[in-house]
Amino acid sequence: MNTSVGNTARLLGAGLRALLVLTVLCGVLYPLAVTGIAQAAFPGRANGSEIEDARGRVVGSSLIGQSYHLPKQNPDDPDEAPRPDLKWFQPRPSAGLGSNTVNQQYALILSGATNKAADNPDLVTMVTEAKAAVVADNTTASYRVDPSEVPADAVTSSASGLDPDISPAYARLQAHRVAERNGLDVAQVEKLVAEHTSGRVLGFMGEPRVNVLELNTALGALTKG
Repeated sequence: MNTSVGNTARLLGAGLRALLVLTVLCGVLYPLAVTGIAQAAFPGRANGSEIEDARGRVVGSSLIGQSYHLPKQNPDDPDEAPRPDLKWFQPRPSAGLGSNTVNQQYALILSGATNKAADNPDLVTMVTEAKAAVVADNTTASYRVDPSEVPADAVTSSASGLDPDISPAYARLQAHRVAERNGLDVAQVEKLVAEHTSGRVLGFMGEPRVNVLELNTALGALTKG
């Protein structure tokens, strides 16, 4: 009996010591080491790829898209459709027109696609309506948008609904409207788009892209908006 109790006590003691050592190693020292290395080598990425405006305020993450809408006319109406604030570059659709995602307005709590086929009648209708809206929103007194110029990412969402980027073609299409709404020269806005256009990763992977948040942050600094 005494031997059995003694063996059990030794095993429990060894287990508790192992638990304590592993807790300190894996739960304290290892996370601190990884965090320290990340903060020293990649501080921006380690902190969530945050973007700051000209005043030093964090306005979002370069990895997550966000919408640019006008305030609701009736804040108490849950069914009121959001209206885009056309002085800003607009991202890909996240809900409603052209949406093929279950995400609603870049909500971080939800990400995923609806898996609608390309010939799904509902999706075809939404894309058609989205194209008409893009043409109407971006046609100005001096610039007429041809429907054939509207790129695919202007009328369809990404599968996640969180895509922070748009194509250079969609950014350039919006340049005339953004210039008019902000009292800027089109050349100024197009230069801003060119400065915020990223090429393919390693020169061959993916497509050229424009980060909408970074572009709008630079636009805000230019217009003091």
